[in-house]
Amino acid sequence: MCKVGALILALLAQQECKAAHGLVDEVVNASVGRSDYERALTIENRYGRLTVNVPDVPFWLGEGEAFVYRRTTQGKHQFMLVDADRGSKQPAFDQAGLAAALNRASHKNYKPEDLPFDHFKLTDKGGKITFNIEHTHWSCDLVSYACTGNAMHSGTYQQSPYDDTPPAENDPDKTSASPDGKWLAYIRNYNIFLRSQDGLQDIPLTWDGAESDYYALSTLRWSPASTHLAVYRVRPGHQREVHYLETSPADQRQPRHLTMVYPKPGDTLALLQPVLFEVSSRRAIAIDNAAFQNPYGLSAIQWWEDGRGFTFEYNQRGHQLYRLVEVDAATGQARSLIDEASKTFVDYQPLVMNRVNTGKTFRYDVDDGNEIIWASERDGYEHLYLFNGRTGELKNQITKGEWVVRAVYCVDPIKRQIWFGASGMNPGEDPYFVHAYRIDFDGKGLTTLTPEPANHHIEFSPSGRYYVDLWSRIGVAPRMVLYRASDNAELMQVESADISELIAAGWQPPLSFHAKGRDGETDIWGVIHLPINFDQRKRYPVVEHIYAGPTGSFVPKSFSASIEPLTQLGFIVVQIDGMGTNHRSRAFHDIAWKNLKDAGLPDRVLWHKAASAKYSWYDISNVGIFGASAGGQNAVSALLFHPDFYKVAVANSGCYDNRLDKIWWNEQWMGWPVGMEYSQSSAVDNADKLQGKLLLIVGEMDRNVDPSATFQLADRLIKAGKYFDMLYVPGADHGAPGSYTQLKLLEFFVRNILEQITPDWNAEPIELPKSKSGHDG
Repeated sequence: MCKVGALILALLAQQECKAAHGLVDEVVNASVGRSDYERALTIENRYGRLTVNVPDVPFWLGEGEAFVYRRTTQGKHQFMLVDADRGSKQPAFDQAGLAAALNRASHKNYKPEDLPFDHFKLTDKGGKITFNIEHTHWSCDLVSYACTGNAMHSGTYQQSPYDDTPPAENDPDKTSASPDGKWLAYIRNYNIFLRSQDGLQDIPLTWDGAESDYYALSTLRWSPASTHLAVYRVRPGHQREVHYLETSPADQRQPRHLTMVYPKPGDTLALLQPVLFEVSSRRAIAIDNAAFQNPYGLSAIQWWEDGRGFTFEYNQRGHQLYRLVEVDAATGQARSLIDEASKTFVDYQPLVMNRVNTGKTFRYDVDDGNEIIWASERDGYEHLYLFNGRTGELKNQITKGEWVVRAVYCVDPIKRQIWFGASGMNPGEDPYFVHAYRIDFDGKGLTTLTPEPANHHIEFSPSGRYYVDLWSRIGVAPRMVLYRASDNAELMQVESADISELIAAGWQPPLSFHAKGRDGETDIWGVIHLPINFDQRKRYPVVEHIYAGPTGSFVPKSFSASIEPLTQLGFIVVQIDGMGTNHRSRAFHDIAWKNLKDAGLPDRVLWHKAASAKYSWYDISNVGIFGASAGGQNAVSALLFHPDFYKVAVANSGCYDNRLDKIWWNEQWMGWPVGMEYSQSSAVDNADKLQGKLLLIVGEMDRNVDPSATFQLADRLIKAGKYFDMLYVPGADHGAPGSYTQLKLLEFFVRNILEQITPDWNAEPIELPKSKSGHDG
């Protein structure tokens, strides 16, 4: 008897030892019921109602020293106005009064605590507020609380967000006035005319304009002294159209056919060429186009203040050369001031503080272009450089190191100082955390402004006198602080969020984790969303939420009460930024070039294996993956090219062949001319490689990614004898948003990873909540 008792005690001790060291044997496979699905579909909304005073990103009003932010308390929104000069804070306006006025004018039922906008402008010295709701511009008097709405562009599908060709206009009433007030430029029969302000003179400047080669009024820019004008002459490109059949329009019974101009890789683009005119002689001054022969695009014409010439930025087709071009007003001679060249790609989108979509170009002209501050990755990291604007010679590199500039907040040409955001400067810290810094033009005096180990979002006032710092971490509630820029003095603790009730309800932040990538040296960063009722003595199946679009990074760094719904069904959900994504070194980013099928998947697999080795509760025996847009392409690539690791995928609205998707995204990363790399990365051309379980989701009215990409993949899978599931959502736009789509995703992983039968929803329907839209990309 004593021996048996001793044996029992020994076994109990052994189990305690296993638990203490994370040694587990049980794999979680608890039955998932209707209530679990309901919780998964509603948990984010419930958690969002448990936070207090969580501020959104602030925005400054006009040219003054006041800013506004929207804060959320228990799901209710309130706009707050802060006067930086006075150090005061108050409600921005009477939200109940505005809601009532807006409801009277719109015949809607908006609630004061949930007004349908997050930004606005104040006019008439604060007496009026203006904002946009869908396709209507609203103006409301804040004294009488009366609102008037004016329809903006209809936003129909025929209007394309992808074709930025300047329009041909032949309306004499549309004019461009000279700065001296003497002349009005306009277009007639595709030619430029000058009309005197008194109407007595009407003079043609050109005779050679035509529908196929016209002068575009929207591009015309007068010199400051009105002695010259410059304009782009436009030869239109191929107008490729994507056609839609809206099968179930809400306002009529019959289907509706719609079209949208949608240029794709390899298409012939519009050709823009600058033309210079001397007003007094009415003569055109020839401009040699040798410096910009093959444009993907030319930026807006910008005159120097002294009228000596004008500049524009030339983005060469193929995105391997980006050039600042200057044209001399007297001679028309064009020259390159600054060249940005790459053997892979120049990320030509603007450098802005955006985690998901941002580029690398920045230019600031100092003293009418005597000097130019320019952003570049020429040393392998995104940094700032100071050029002589007259000669184009490099004066000095302003920022330098194995870290990256993420944004430029403010430039003071008098003090010759720059306030900027950067990440990766602090050893031992998450290299994606953004901090604010100040530095002198000569590269000296680097000063840290945000010591807190967190992700900081900075907004400077228009004058540059003040800035607001909104900072947090994934597990630390947001704080908003107002500072004076001149000495970095803290002026006001604007807001401090309270998440104690959220934590008490069981919310837990993601676990940050990093591991070495494919080169054995570079740290790959990600987060682990733990499942409900997490018990480290058990093992949990893993599903990766992927978005490997090279435009940005995806892993959250700031606080959010949002939660991955799959965690409510017993899954671990992870997010990872593998090589090929943005905000690290140039070499890190270059992995994506002509290689979008890569998606950082080799790094992700290693990351998963490292997490499994460290955490005994991390089960990678049957890994799932899902994503939307670029993430949809990535999810399919996981099954095609890494089927030994990834077993189940849900792909939503993916660009599965980059030849079928919009031109700007795909020529940027896959190159031009269209080469064999497009086929190598194509899920359509590699459909016969499919292994595992796949669910494709597509909305019939997707205006971001051509829906034909999904259908061509489905067609090729069928022809290859591959089995897959597919959800086609009538009327849905990009991401096929909605709880029905989300429910189908949840079910797919429960069936194919947990191997459980899902409920019969038709026998007892579930009430689906309204969901947010899908991820753009």
